[in-house]
Amino acid sequence: MSKNRSLANIAGIVAVATLISKIFGLFREQAIAAVFGVGPVINAYAYAYVLPGFLLILLGGINGPFHSAIVSVLSKRDKKEAASIVETVTTIVSVVLLLVTIILIFLADYCIDFVAPGLDPAVRKLAIEQLEIMSPLALFAGLIGIGFGTLNIADQYWLPSISPLFSSLITLIGLGIFGLVVGKQINTADYLQLGGVILAGTTLAGGILQWLVQVISQWKAGLGTLRLRFNWRTPGVSDVFKIMIPATLSSGMLHINVYTDLFFASFIPDAAAAMRYASFIVLTPLGIISNMILVPFFPVFSRLTAPENWPELKIRIRQGIFLTALSMLPLTAIFMALSLPIVQIIYQRGAFNLAASEVVVPVLMAYGFGMFFYLARDVLVRVFYALGDGEIPAKVSIINIFLNAILDFFLVGPFKTPGLVLATVSVNVISMLMFLWILNRRLGGLSLGNWGITLGKLIGIAVVSGFTAWGVYLAWEHFITSRNLLLQIIGLSLSSLASLTIFFGLALQLKLPELNMLIDKIGQKIKKSM
Repeated sequence: MSKNRSLANIAGIVAVATLISKIFGLFREQAIAAVFGVGPVINAYAYAYVLPGFLLILLGGINGPFHSAIVSVLSKRDKKEAASIVETVTTIVSVVLLLVTIILIFLADYCIDFVAPGLDPAVRKLAIEQLEIMSPLALFAGLIGIGFGTLNIADQYWLPSISPLFSSLITLIGLGIFGLVVGKQINTADYLQLGGVILAGTTLAGGILQWLVQVISQWKAGLGTLRLRFNWRTPGVSDVFKIMIPATLSSGMLHINVYTDLFFASFIPDAAAAMRYASFIVLTPLGIISNMILVPFFPVFSRLTAPENWPELKIRIRQGIFLTALSMLPLTAIFMALSLPIVQIIYQRGAFNLAASEVVVPVLMAYGFGMFFYLARDVLVRVFYALGDGEIPAKVSIINIFLNAILDFFLVGPFKTPGLVLATVSVNVISMLMFLWILNRRLGGLSLGNWGITLGKLIGIAVVSGFTAWGVYLAWEHFITSRNLLLQIIGLSLSSLASLTIFFGLALQLKLPELNMLIDKIGQKIKKSM
């Protein structure tokens, strides 16, 4: 596989597949909002999903520690060794996660009380029931993550990136049957309870289907079956766990910050639901772009870890950081300037009314503010993983857990729910700076001063483009007073287009090689599609 393909074609494949998955994920969230609004079922689900969802995102996500460990080790070994390594790792991981599943089922009430001590009793009861149903996701999370990495080694990027679609489909079907047929025939109390069961049950079924689709392709590629192997001395297995364990701890610490936020959110009415809806809007483009950057760049980082290759590694690190800035900062400007019409267009229908939109909007603005820092941190973490060092990210993350809790405590009072998001953003900023400082010393210099000046200019350009978006939308509303959905979409599109035009028009003046790279890739994709 050529280097050119690894950075261009793979990024395109991952982007298209992830986009399709995210579109169906959007439909799923719109259905959930329309059926349940901002109420008990969604607040309960937000907390019930904390632990199984934490494991599904942490272990089962593309670019997660399981995926990263498998790719890092198998990319450096003979393909003939892959099956035995994958089967052994799968066996050991399955045993551990099966125990975790059993613990979650039997201690569901204690788990909910731990993560959300301030819940209303009715919401608490719903959350416990939902957690009991979704607990097996702990097991399938690990299997999905291993499958992601294994299929990438087999040069298969389409299926891992599109597989979350199957989970969304199951949920959409379940909610459709419930909302259109069953829900209309029962009283409010039964509606809430059954609705919670349907939502949790379809989430579990979707995770299982996602794993089944992947494992079949894994078998066909000759990269392992469900054969049980307990010999952890198999060559390569220890290498996987040397990366997987600290990487899991490091990534876990980052996600723990999110659930520290939810701990404080349990004392604020509807905060958990607002954070869920707002984070999904941000994570949709963030997920697509992060996969485009991290998936192709990680193998490249891994091939450049020898000291003689460090000059090129530094170039690739810069590319990762500035491609992140060029893709995230214009979106930050749009999300902060146009948060109200975005929320209204996506969610405001059915049980999700204007009051619900006003709860979500400030939270979306806070999430939008932190997009660049979140992804830039992830890029730098992958550099450490490529260098075979999972300890530094783990140590930094441990420090940040305590820092996040402190910031939550001080920011939740004056800023309420947005304050909790800003605490996590602050932690990501500090993490990014710490990683840059450490890599600067380890690799013999990264031109941090030059990078900082250029990033400062891009942030200033983003501010200008944000005000442009805001001004254009205000003018549109002044002349077009109708609340028609189509007209809202047109107004949002024109405002966003104006913002992007200003951002990239001004960014071109900086003559960044990364911007030329981005433009060239877009141009190549357009030519191929014509």
